[in-house]
Amino acid sequence: MKVLSSLKSAKKRDKHCRVIRRKGRVYVINKKNPRFKARQG
Repeated sequence: MKVLSSLKSAKKRDKHCRVIRRKGRVYVINKKNPRFKARQG
């Protein structure tokens, strides 16, 4: 999982990427291709 200051580029990497908020953190998850996971902050 990449830790990024901004997820703007991460959410555009694949059409299956979803932006999700969990416990005050913002995540990009991808069920089809899990290597596109990212977290902000």
